[in-house]
Parts: sequence; structure tokens; C-alpha cells
Amino acid sequence: MITLTGIPASPGIIIGKAFLFDIGRFHVEKRKIESTKIEVEVQLFKEAILKTRKEIEKIEEKVQQNIGADIAKIFSAHLAMLEDPILVLDVAQKIREESVCAEYALECVLKNIADNFAIMEDEYFRERVVDVFDIGRRILQNLKGVDRVSVEDLTEKVIIIAHELSPSDTAHMHDSNVIGFVTEIGGKTSHAAIMARALEIPAVVGLKEITYQVRNDETIIIDGSHGIVIINPDKETIKKYSHKQEEFSAFKEGLSCLRDLPAQTEDGFRVLLSANIGTPEEIDVIKREGAEGIGLYRTEYLYLERTDLPTEEEQFSAYQTVVTRLSPCPTVIRTVDLGGDKFLTHLDLPIEPNPFLGLRAIRLCLKYPEIFKTQIRAILRASNYGKVQIMFPLISEIDEFQQAKTILLSVMEELEQEKIPFDRNIQIGIMVETPSAALIADRLAKVVDFFSIGTNDLIQYTMAIDRVNEEVSALYKPFHPAILRLIKMTIDAAHNEGKWVGMCGEMAGDPSFTVLLLGLGLDEFSMSGGSIAKIKKIIRAIRLDEAKAFADGIMQITSAAEVQEVLEEMMTKRFGNMLDM
Repeated sequence: MITLTGIPASPGIIIGKAFLFDIGRFHVEKRKIESTKIEVEVQLFKEAILKTRKEIEKIEEKVQQNIGADIAKIFSAHLAMLEDPILVLDVAQKIREESVCAEYALECVLKNIADNFAIMEDEYFRERVVDVFDIGRRILQNLKGVDRVSVEDLTEKVIIIAHELSPSDTAHMHDSNVIGFVTEIGGKTSHAAIMARALEIPAVVGLKEITYQVRNDETIIIDGSHGIVIINPDKETIKKYSHKQEEFSAFKEGLSCLRDLPAQTEDGFRVLLSANIGTPEEIDVIKREGAEGIGLYRTEYLYLERTDLPTEEEQFSAYQTVVTRLSPCPTVIRTVDLGGDKFLTHLDLPIEPNPFLGLRAIRLCLKYPEIFKTQIRAILRASNYGKVQIMFPLISEIDEFQQAKTILLSVMEELEQEKIPFDRNIQIGIMVETPSAALIADRLAKVVDFFSIGTNDLIQYTMAIDRVNEEVSALYKPFHPAILRLIKMTIDAAHNEGKWVGMCGEMAGDPSFTVLLLGLGLDEFSMSGGSIAKIKKIIRAIRLDEAKAFADGIMQITSAAEVQEVLEEMMTKRFGNMLDM
């Protein structure tokens, strides 16, 4: 028996047989072609593009029918990449200039695109590498005339073990015999993980070399809630996890009845439970989980899965889709957070020694106001179709907010002159993710309409650590009293001015912190869809005065370790094994 731990991608427990999935990798050689056959090679490539487009259109239609329109938009993005003239032009240019075969030219161009995504810190955008190679594999297979292996061909129920699974692979799992999957690479925000959650298939990703440790037909246990995979479990372990499987099913069934109930304490205090999303395709998932709105709509994907800037119309269409689908619930749209590890190559920005402390987020938008104005116009136009709130990221001083608001007001004037409808009373808020913003929250609260606390960056900047650096990641401590003080200062400052406060960082979806944050007065919790029911269960099982008394006690503690211990002890006492579910 071997027990391994990876990244929990989709919750649930499943026991079944392993199936090593061959995704059809190619070894592409640099093959020279005769000058007289160059245009023939270019034409072959264009024909492969057309064939690939038809395949993806069929998948998109199937997913839309079986899973949902929002998940199907994954393949709309694939089609957009195929239809990007730069992809075709770059490959054709390489074929002509270097007299190489289409397969090699395509591989070189796609590798450049993938490399740009792979170096990004943001997990969501790193995961787009899989999409790039999924498209590339399809084109290569059509160039070579190779039939693609599909999960639809499976004749018995299995757990797939693979190096990676593309969106195309997972799209067919709806009506296949796949009951779970494990991959060597990938993260929680990969499209495979998103689709697994939509289909409610347990999944673990990021388990390096799993394909070398498993054989076909071996018994596998997947605990998708904790990222655990057990190979060849003994009878006692199978019995143990069978029991856990029943417990999880009962727990989930118990939570499902909460979906349409308000997030309200026993004594009637109401908070809002919202979801964080990166693309419109996640809407079906968060609505099914009971989200009451979107507390953070990351808009960067519109800028990064392309080789040019998105137009106003493209942005408006995306925002309108989300806002309309969520109406009358609110949608908080964060203006684009580019820079750092998320860059626009066509802006030709200089390489910075410390990009996360450099020209990013609101700073970049203020330096390039035309990019900012285009997005603001699209957001304001979408506000005519539902309740929209605009949020500026990485604000560190009042002047930055005032500059951004001035641009927004100028765009409003333009729209009024053009007689284009929008919400003139739209709320304008900021993310509190720098210590400087938290320390002057009392002054910022006088000029903004709301705060949303971005705990991921707030912790990183406060503790002066890189949270993805393994050497110092242990110092990333959300339990640290300094972090809790900054959160309390921010909430108190907003409430003193009659403004509301949300939180869109990981702490908002961590059950360990729910009672504490409730006691500190947080008005809105925004998180991944899968955490909503748990957080709602906790809120509905406690009184506000009890939470306040508990928070007062926590704020007196001086040690991060002790804070963690007290929080977990309270959770275990009040809610049993919920933290393990």
C-alpha cells in the first residue's frame, strides 16, 4: 500500500480501478522541406486548423448541452485562440523563413505562448499552459492524421491516472465511465479541475510521477477533499474509506439543504456569501453551491489569453454575461490586475527587478489610462444589466484612489454625452491588500464606498515573504496577530463611516476563521464555490454576541501558534470533524 498527497482539486471520495490514460504525446522533429513545397505545407497547416476548429465546435456544443453554457466557454476560448490570425501568421512565417515542416513551426510558436503563461505566479494563468498544449495536440494530430484517444471509449468504470488532462479530455467525462482522476501536473484553477467540480468527480492533481507508480487495474482510493491518493489499499483501509465515503455523502447531502437559506446567525445577523471567479464558465458551479453574488471577478483572463488588447465590445460582452446571469445578486468587478507575473508583451514593459513591488494593478492602469478607460467603459455599460460594483486593486494611498476615480468620472461623462445607459450610482471600492491601505483605512473609508480585504497579498506584504517560495513559505501565517489587527482596523474604520467590508482572500473560505471574522464584523465573505456551504453552516449555528466575545478573546493572544490552536479547538468542539471534510 502506498499513500501519496497531491493538490485537492475536486472534493469527494471514490474507490475503483486505475486506468493509465494515454493522451497521445508527439515527438516533433525539425524536418526541412523543399522550397517548392513550402506553400503546400502552409496550406496543410491551415487545413488542420479548420479541422481542429470543427472538432472543438462539436465539443463546445456537447458541453453546453450536458454540463452548462458557462463551462462550454472554456472551448470558446480555445476557438478564439484558433481564430487568432497571429497564430496562423507566425506559424506560416516560420515555415516560409526556415523551410521547416508545419509540425515543428507550430510547436515552436505554441511553446513561446506556453512559456509566457508558465512563468506566472498566479495559479489560474499558469494552468492555461494545458489549454495551449491541448489545442496544439489537436492540430498536430490532424496534421499527422492520427485518431485521438477519448475517455468515451472506456467500457468500465475507472479512475484515470494521467500526466495531465486537457479540457477536451474532461469534456467527455459527463457520459463516460470515469469516476475520478489523478494527474501529475495541474492545480485547483486548471480547467480540468473546474470541470471536475462541475461534474462532481473527485480529483487530485499535482501528484508528480503518479503514472510511474500505478499499473492498470490496480485498486485506487481518491480523497479529493484532502488530496490523498492510496495505491493498492489493504482491506482495513478500504473499509475505513468506504465509511468516509458514506460520511462525506451524508455531510454533502446535509449541506445541500442550506443552499437557498440565508447566511444568518441564530440571533438574526445577516452576512453575504459570495464567490470568487476568474471566468464566466464558473458561474454554474457557484450558483449550484448557493453563492449570493460575486465578491471578486478577476478580469485578467481577458487580457492574457491573447496577443492583443481586448476591445471594449469583447469586455462588455463578458461582463454583461456574468452580470445578467447573477442578477439581481451583486457582481464586484475588479479592474485588471496586470503586472507582476501577469504581463502584456505588446506593451513592451521594461523588466523589473522586483515586479510584485513594481508597475502592476492600479499603478499600471494609471500609467496607461487608455487601457483603463476602455475597461471602465465596458464595466459601466454592463452595470445597466444588473448590480455591479467596481473595485480597484493594490491601492496604497488616497491619491491613487482619487486618480482612478477621476478617470472613472470622466468616462461616465462620455457615456452620458453618448446617451449610453449605465448605473450612475455604482459603488466604487478598493481592495485592501497593502499594510499602508490598512493603516490609513480610517481616511480611505471617507472616500470609498466599500472595502474588500485581499488577505493573500496582505499577509505576504505584511510578513515580507514570498508565499510561493518554499524556503520561506512557512512564514506565511494568516493566524499572525499582526494580520488580525490589520483586518480589525480595516473593518472598524469602514463601519465608523457607515461603509461595508468584504473579504476575498483565502481566509474568507477557511472554516477555521469564520467565527472570528464574524465576530470582527465582516459583512461579506467571498470564496471559491466549494467552501460556501461549509461557511454558511457555521454562520447559521452561532450567535453574533458569542462570535464577538470569541473574537475579543482571540485579539488578546500574542502568538500565531496559539491563535491557530484556539481556533481549531473551538471548531472541533462546536462542529466536530468539519475541518476534515
